[in-house]
Amino acid sequence: MNIEKAVEVLDQMRLPNGAYIASPSKDYHYVWIRDVFYSTLPFMNTPSERFEKAYHALFDLFKRYEWKIDIHTKHKPTFLYEYIHSRYSVDLEEIDVEWGHAQNDAIGAFLWGVGEGVRHGQKIIREKDDLRIIQKLVQYLQCLEYWHASDNGMWEENMELHASSVGACVAGLEAVKMLVEVDPELISKGRETLSYLLPRESETKDVDLALLSLIYPYRVVDRPTALVIIENVANSLERTNGCIRYHHDQYYNEGSEAEWCFGFPWLGLCYLELGMLHKAQEYRLKTERLISENWDIPELFVGGSNVPNGNTPLAWAVSLSYLFLKWVRNTDIISSTSYYESNAE
Repeated sequence: MNIEKAVEVLDQMRLPNGAYIASPSKDYHYVWIRDVFYSTLPFMNTPSERFEKAYHALFDLFKRYEWKIDIHTKHKPTFLYEYIHSRYSVDLEEIDVEWGHAQNDAIGAFLWGVGEGVRHGQKIIREKDDLRIIQKLVQYLQCLEYWHASDNGMWEENMELHASSVGACVAGLEAVKMLVEVDPELISKGRETLSYLLPRESETKDVDLALLSLIYPYRVVDRPTALVIIENVANSLERTNGCIRYHHDQYYNEGSEAEWCFGFPWLGLCYLELGMLHKAQEYRLKTERLISENWDIPELFVGGSNVPNGNTPLAWAVSLSYLFLKWVRNTDIISSTSYYESNAE
């Protein structure tokens, strides 16, 4: 299998401004902050124009709407449109459509990507104005009191307190504290929330695919908690063509929950983080089975069928599959550098 074909597919979804659309499909021909984050993860560890330009585009987006950030560093948003929007046009402009924009995890993801990118030598910070934006986003999360704030979460649905959102913010704040001022209490409050909320995702969801983000990429849970999360997800959510997001998910549900293709490589990446190479190899085979020669990996297979939906390819799915297969072929390196192995209790 030519895994470098994946980069060609991702490049087809890369815009001239450096950002990525979620998919070429009609429904997903937009820029999501979160999707840009996941689409660029394969390029994070080594200085890359793909990574740097994507983050420059997001910095420019935040500068365009800095007036909104300024308001909500002092006053909490009341309506969803007042939050930093999660989805934009290809020109990086807000879209005047009702949407679940309260997505604190997207802000945490951006901050984490900036901090980790800088740590890996990426030329992300161009000027002091970029640092100003980072500082204001920290203040935005503080104003929201993210550690006990309801939001729409990774799946853009009902408002409640999500462990995956809190964890993303904790990770993001940890990552940028070397660049800007971050009150340590801002991080400790988030960790306190995780300590009582986990291993549940929220009040209504005991198991959720989004929880994998706390293991990879964020590494914000200890090894025992990570093992519980990954066991719960694998045992409860895994299906034939990927993973369902959570029980009773109604998105593309035709008699049963839709099966999301990036579930397999995401589980594989988490097993690599845990140093469980034998399990990672299992998911390598499961992931490869879903990849066609042209790497058009769909978002999901419609529930109760073997039919992919129209959001094909999905940049997020292509990205995680490519990243996982590339890493799993270098298991000697992974086994010696695994975060959870080197930090085992």
